[in-house]
Amino acid sequence: MWGYKKFLQYPANIKKQDPDYAALIATQFGGPDGELSASIRYLSQMYTMPIPEEKAVLNDIGTEELAP
Repeated sequence: MWGYKKFLQYPANIKKQDPDYAALIATQFGGPDGELSASIRYLSQMYTMPIPEEKAVLNDIGTEELAP
């Protein structure tokens, strides 16, 4: 069976809250110009490329954008 243990890979020690910085980080990850949007764009464009080498390049770039 599956087991699930909830823990952070890199524990965070937050000393003070900064909502402005949190909003900036959230925008960079999930906003219109963020990493997630860019990776989805690359991966979706991959399916319309006629040349296999171009598909491979877009796949590499899109998966790299998803990497932590």
